[in-house]
Amino acid sequence: MEGIPETPATAGAAAVQSAPDSGYKWRVLASVVSGLFMVILDATVVNVALKALQQHYNVGTNEAQWVISLYTLALGIATPLSGYLGDRFGIKRIYLTGLALFAAGSALCGVASLADFSFTIGGQPITPLTFLIMARAIQGIGGGIALPLGTTLLFKAFPAREIGAAFGIFGIVLVFAPAMGPLLGGWLVDHNLLAWIFFLNIPIGIIGLIISTSFLRETPGVKATPADIPGIIFAGLGFGAVLYAASTAGEQGVGWGDARVLVPLIGGGVALAILAVVELRSPNPLLDLKLYGIPSFAIANVAGLVGTIALFGAEFLLPLYLQILRGQTAFQAGLTLLPLAIASAVTTVIAGRLSDRVGPRLPIVIGFLLIAFNTYQFSQLTLTTDLKFIGFLLVLRGIAVGLIIQNSQVAALLDVTPARLNRATPLVQATRQTMQSIGVAVLATILSSAVTISLNSAQKPANIPPGTDISQLPPAVQQQIMQAIQRFHDFQQQYITGLTHAYQATFVIAVVATILACFLPGWPGKWAPAKRRGETTAEAAAQAGLEGGSFTPGIAE
Repeated sequence: MEGIPETPATAGAAAVQSAPDSGYKWRVLASVVSGLFMVILDATVVNVALKALQQHYNVGTNEAQWVISLYTLALGIATPLSGYLGDRFGIKRIYLTGLALFAAGSALCGVASLADFSFTIGGQPITPLTFLIMARAIQGIGGGIALPLGTTLLFKAFPAREIGAAFGIFGIVLVFAPAMGPLLGGWLVDHNLLAWIFFLNIPIGIIGLIISTSFLRETPGVKATPADIPGIIFAGLGFGAVLYAASTAGEQGVGWGDARVLVPLIGGGVALAILAVVELRSPNPLLDLKLYGIPSFAIANVAGLVGTIALFGAEFLLPLYLQILRGQTAFQAGLTLLPLAIASAVTTVIAGRLSDRVGPRLPIVIGFLLIAFNTYQFSQLTLTTDLKFIGFLLVLRGIAVGLIIQNSQVAALLDVTPARLNRATPLVQATRQTMQSIGVAVLATILSSAVTISLNSAQKPANIPPGTDISQLPPAVQQQIMQAIQRFHDFQQQYITGLTHAYQATFVIAVVATILACFLPGWPGKWAPAKRRGETTAEAAAQAGLEGGSFTPGIAE
């Protein structure tokens, strides 16, 4: 590759890419899919079980929230480190380490959910809940390492003409695993199998480790890779504090003006600002911010950051509507949302192949237009909206997610040279995780600002036996019943208003993302993916495993 000094790491990567093995790229795909399924599935499974964990440990919401908050915190701190660790010790080794940490953390979480114990460390008592939170931090570190390196492995294994197809297949896991979480989590909670929310990761993790150990080739790390200590410190402080602030702001009864949110948010913002200055001046940055000098990376990443709020920020709104206002259980809400996952899984494969042929611009723009239309329709929800119509809207949303989710990441990495991929994917992942958390917290605030009546005080009055004449009841009882009915009605109307405002905000964000996506590469402009990545005909053929064959990159006019 011209202009890139050859190091042991890049030489090893080149050797892997030029090896005439047509099956290796598919073995890499199998390794990434099997390994990361566990990590992606876990998030939504645990979210569903939060209330059950609160009851199991007999603690308040704020204490139980740490099960999610510390995981998010650890994930945000570990993600920026993954690129450096991959360069220093080799991608395969660090990727496997991430998977092993996640599986081990899952086992410890399960033990904490089963056992009743207490011990001390440094004079501090460690309860089962504290042990669970610590184990969740181990999970977060493992997931933060494995997720971005999985993306790097895919991008390096496939030739430019097949990147979209590869990420399309991987996208099935990315959209289907989160959808399975509420179903599995709800079923396990309903059957009092709380520990298995964590134990189910163990067999999945073992399978992923076996496949990845057997299939992946090791590219040697470079011992001389310098550690960017200031970058590590400020990235950990910045991303960690902002993610913590966003997680806390999303809790019930906590606003953005609360000191628990304001202090870490400001502190994290200052740390990220210092990080930007440090990284731009560093000869060996932890996060290569100069990648934003590549137009396709900058546009795709910014569009992806904005779109993340439209895609995922609003995803938590509909389950709340279904459970709180329509009376569905978590499992029933998961079934209602299943069409979104199925549509996404089908579309992401087609969208990947379409992106290979015409570039990412067309599918992403169409996807954001669908999101904008779909979000506007959701802003019109009422207490009696037909569930079949909601199902139709979910299918549309699933198609949009399939068009956008992986293609936006492919677009961001299109013009990134192989030597910089290890640092590019953590940058994309870390910024999107942060924006997703902030987006969810902002929309939660918009929703809660419209609701002045708490759910607990707005419960429906007890069912009155059929045929009971309320007017014959004592006046005090009549008044209580009517007040309860009115309070619940007011709560419903306030909640619908909050949902409307949140979806309207998301609609505006989706329109902005659509405009940004129009500047991405692809049809109706020229599209030559192999040329963009600097692949020669021979390199592309070798990477695709076509010994002695010819390779002509497709061009869309």
